[in-house]
Amino acid sequence: MEDYKIGEIVKGKITGIQRYGAFVKLNHHMQGLVHISEITNGYVKDIHDFLMVGDEVHVKVLAVDEKTGKISLSLRSAQEKMNGKRHSVIKVPKPTNNGFVTLKGKLAQWIEEAK
Repeated sequence: MEDYKIGEIVKGKITGIQRYGAFVKLNHHMQGLVHISEITNGYVKDIHDFLMVGDEVHVKVLAVDEKTGKISLSLRSAQEKMNGKRHSVIKVPKPTNNGFVTLKGKLAQWIEEAK
């Protein structure tokens, strides 16, 4: 197990998103969890508004449980530390050709994301 120190900023890749948080792959053997409350400042209704599977992110190590191997991470704290100030994650949606997508048009994407 690689040593991760509390307070350290590390780079990782989003490997999964659940309603309660996002899983971040830190290396070939370790992953951690960014709880929904640690995504950004303020209320987060849907993590998909901020993150997608495959995104590369910098996260701050909040806690390491060596017995269970669980690592708690924070996206918002890492950004605050890197920027030297409070900063919120803002994800701008990609524009569509017609300005909107019908629910029927998004259904296939949502089903794939849910898998």
